[in-house]
Amino acid sequence: MSPIILFSFVIGYFVLLLTVAYFTSRGSNNESFFIGNRNSNWMLVAFGMIGTSLSGVTFVSVPGGVGSGNFYYFQIVLGYLIGYMVIAFVLIPLYYKMNLTSIYTYLEKRFGINAHKAGAFFFILSRVVGATARLYLVISILQLFIFDKLHIPFIVTTLVILALILLYTFEGGVKTIIYTDTLQTTGMLLGLVVCTIVIVKAMGTDFSGALSLMNEKGYTKIFNTDVKAGSYFLKHIIGGMFIAIAMTGLDQEMMQKNISVKNIKDSQKNIMTFTAVLMVVNFLFLFLGGILYLYASTNNIVVPPDDLFPTIALSDAFSGTIGILFIIALISALFPSVDGAITSLTSCFCIDILGMNKKEGTEKEKKRTRLKVHFSFAVVFFIMVLVFKAINDKLIIDFILKFAGITYGPLLGLFSFGILTKRHLNEKLIWTVCIVAPLMALGLDMLSNPAWYEAKLHVSLGLQTISENIFHGYKIGNELILINGIFTFLGLMLISNKGDKKVNISA
Repeated sequence: MSPIILFSFVIGYFVLLLTVAYFTSRGSNNESFFIGNRNSNWMLVAFGMIGTSLSGVTFVSVPGGVGSGNFYYFQIVLGYLIGYMVIAFVLIPLYYKMNLTSIYTYLEKRFGINAHKAGAFFFILSRVVGATARLYLVISILQLFIFDKLHIPFIVTTLVILALILLYTFEGGVKTIIYTDTLQTTGMLLGLVVCTIVIVKAMGTDFSGALSLMNEKGYTKIFNTDVKAGSYFLKHIIGGMFIAIAMTGLDQEMMQKNISVKNIKDSQKNIMTFTAVLMVVNFLFLFLGGILYLYASTNNIVVPPDDLFPTIALSDAFSGTIGILFIIALISALFPSVDGAITSLTSCFCIDILGMNKKEGTEKEKKRTRLKVHFSFAVVFFIMVLVFKAINDKLIIDFILKFAGITYGPLLGLFSFGILTKRHLNEKLIWTVCIVAPLMALGLDMLSNPAWYEAKLHVSLGLQTISENIFHGYKIGNELILINGIFTFLGLMLISNKGDKKVNISA
């Protein structure tokens, strides 16, 4: 597939995004940027959130993981289902009752300013590191298949992509990305469905026949009953539940769209619709993964798991249409997670760190501050992507992504403690607990699975014997976020007292 043709479609796609942004951002103000004037259509939010929750890394990694992990990933998706119900019927009513712009304002009303700042800090840390690592991995794919062949340097590719994202988000914010994410989710799903259909036909079979072939290979196995395995079904389901609660329900990026909907009922309908569609989409990704491995086996294609989808989609065996759809789908999966991250980080920093909602000043002054923060985060993203490029080691980046996920533990612990108890905290010790708890969780995980860390960090930890003696082969999996949250919860309990101060959760 000619890189010039692919590049021309990428440019056309960007022009379409900028056109949508132009028309949707007219008449915008700070409230539009932060919460879409609380007037967003719940159906658009639900559909657009699919693209936000499925990053470009997911787009290639979930299909690529079928070869070694079968359909075990769907166990996590089942956990998501439970977690999203908790979000819909516990967290959403709380956020609307308090009329929040930033969800971390709850922590200040419940525990004080230190809890508020801690919650915002861990969100910012996680989002900056996680979003930029994923951005780097996807830009690397685009660089390999398009921009290297056009002799465009990686640094220029990164700069242009971030500049375009900045252009279509800096004015309208949430008000705009509700629409651009809907467009991009459409592009991602179109690419997913068409690529799947074409590859199934190339195998000379249909969907039922493809499932039968996958079943013969063992790919369609969903439940892992090996208790010691990291993918044991209870670990995945419980882990998926708390991943959904923490990484969606306690995440400003995801929740700022939900609280931009007119009322609680519409927001709850949004969550439930999003959940149903997400389950179907994830199953399609797994199905595609099975087809890709069958096709690779038949055609003697041997590549790393994350390279499987792009290698086949962009090969000469298929028409250029598939290559174009793959690139558009990949970009469509990437952009919602990046534009939402920059917008939510701007909201979080302005409201939670700078206290913009509490300060006096004209709308024009606040907008000027918000634009400076928005641009600054784009610069931070640019620098971080270049740092990952300098590291240039996917194994180390896997560790960094895991670390970014661990930082959600303090958020899970803080919100759980606030909702489930009426105790008050010693504000001076909140930061200590929120720093120590994830470090303890990371240490426990390292002790449970030293081989994983040794491979990722290229070091010898010498913990294998100790690990076997303590865990007897048990590997901590997706339940790590729950363990992290429990450590935080218990730490908060140690620094708490009953107190006589009334808990204030009013607006």
